[in-house]
Amino acid sequence: MNAADAMTKEIVTVNSEANVLEAARLMLQHRVSGLPVVDAGGKLVGMLTEGDLLHRAETGTERRRSRWLEMLVGPGRVADEYTHAHARKVGEIMTTPVVSVTPDTPLEKVVETMEHRKIKRVAVVQGGRMVGLVSRSDLLHGLIAASVKPAATASVPGTDAAIRDAILAEFSRQPWAPRAVIKVEVRNGVATVGGTITDERERMALKVATENVPGVKSVIDHLVWVEPISGMVVEPPDDDRK
Repeated sequence: MNAADAMTKEIVTVNSEANVLEAARLMLQHRVSGLPVVDAGGKLVGMLTEGDLLHRAETGTERRRSRWLEMLVGPGRVADEYTHAHARKVGEIMTTPVVSVTPDTPLEKVVETMEHRKIKRVAVVQGGRMVGLVSRSDLLHGLIAASVKPAATASVPGTDAAIRDAILAEFSRQPWAPRAVIKVEVRNGVATVGGTITDERERMALKVATENVPGVKSVIDHLVWVEPISGMVVEPPDDDRK
């Protein structure tokens, strides 16, 4: 999937000359946590989010520090915080430059960008104009849309042996899976996974990988965790064996 497949095309924007209170009303009215900011010509120039409006003088939430702490953080940061607390125009507190992608940017890259920049939304720009917006909620919609397609077309292995082969093949594709020490048996669609693991997190990952193989009805955990340093053996919980 690309950004164009998940983006919202009907975008609510705010003008850079608009009042901060007007922007806050737009967020509440449209139930969004961020607004793209445009200039008089409709060009994307910034992004305004709820985070930009958290510490406001009107609500008494303006940041306050002791003199010595202000000296430590520096006058530039203190001045910026004052601007965010007292500014009246959106353009005075908006975040710039805008982080953007193109419509054909893979969704994987979009997520990487959001994580790296620690942001909740990315503008989609084409030919210098904003054509959409990808937010975290859009990614959830994309997740649901993508999960429906495989469910309708996935082929289910015809026999227990074929299901077992599919499980082992999936384990072999995963670099974290201890394939050499894992045993799998399948009977009437019920998969029993046994062997040893050296990290408890592998237990859940192996269970998830097994559950996702078509034809698997349930998973029985017979994995044993061996603590690498002490060699202590930890049996799986009774509930996981069922």
